[in-house]
Amino acid sequence: MEKEAKKEAFRKYLESCGVLDALTKVLVALYEQHDKPSSAVEFIQQKLGGPSLSDYEKLQTEMSELQIRYNELLAAHQEKCQEFEEFKNSHVQASTKETVEGESPS
Repeated sequence: MEKEAKKEAFRKYLESCGVLDALTKVLVALYEQHDKPSSAVEFIQQKLGGPSLSDYEKLQTEMSELQIRYNELLAAHQEKCQEFEEFKNSHVQASTKETVEGESPS
């Protein structure tokens, strides 16, 4: 009995969120296709607004390329930050040394 109650609650949830209507419309559109698509899953994904498999693969490739580029830029940025810190420290040391040498003994 508890299992049936869970099923019914889930069905009501899907219905209230509009999932059942959306799936019904997509399945009816698939049924009404005169030339059935080679991939019913891809047809359903496209009708629900998702990317096609080829679009998804292109996006995955692009994301991988962008991640590599990001890592390269991050490494270059960190290197420049380190160089800047070293330059700043050497400049501060030089200024301190000039100040100490420039002071007259009292």
